[in-house]
Amino acid sequence: MVTSMRYVLVAMLAAAPVAAQELLDRVLARVNEEPITLTDARAAIALGMIERTEGVDPIVSAVPQLIERRLVLAEVARFAPPEPDIASLTGQVNAIKARVGSPEELAALERTTGVGDTQIREIARDDLRIRAYLNQRFGSSVQATDEDAAAYYRAHLDEFRVDGVLTPYSEAEPLARQKAAAERRGAIVFQWMRELRQRADVVEMSRK
Repeated sequence: MVTSMRYVLVAMLAAAPVAAQELLDRVLARVNEEPITLTDARAAIALGMIERTEGVDPIVSAVPQLIERRLVLAEVARFAPPEPDIASLTGQVNAIKARVGSPEELAALERTTGVGDTQIREIARDDLRIRAYLNQRFGSSVQATDEDAAAYYRAHLDEFRVDGVLTPYSEAEPLARQKAAAERRGAIVFQWMRELRQRADVVEMSRK
């Protein structure tokens, strides 16, 4: 995750026995020789950064998402989108902290992972810079055609039911168009991410 977090981990692990080091900070993957550790994954899960899949270990879900984040941040560093404004940054920091929970839970997170206020602020900054970069590169929205909107509606009828009653397409069309555009943008970003990963040196330890 963030560089400062790794500095904390290095300090923690320097005084620990080798076996304890492996237990506390096992390397799960490497991206261009930079490690993603078990502690990174646990912190990301606690911070609400990981989209979970039902029935899948959260650590397993975290690894590919952290790899993607690392790859995107490398692109962000190359092209340097504008820095987020203070209000946006403060709002993102507060949103992250709210996902963690109470002050006691935030304190427990810092004790177990080394992630405190400084690191959360850096993560929030990265979140906003990633968002700005993706909007700059791919547009904040992708236009969907009439055919795209109609096709999305037909393929996702359950999304347009209210209390079990299907909303007619004539009424649902604006939302169907919005969802179709989001789906198209997601597909474009997904392909771009695949290309980033193909160009990078990525090793997942569980897949060696």
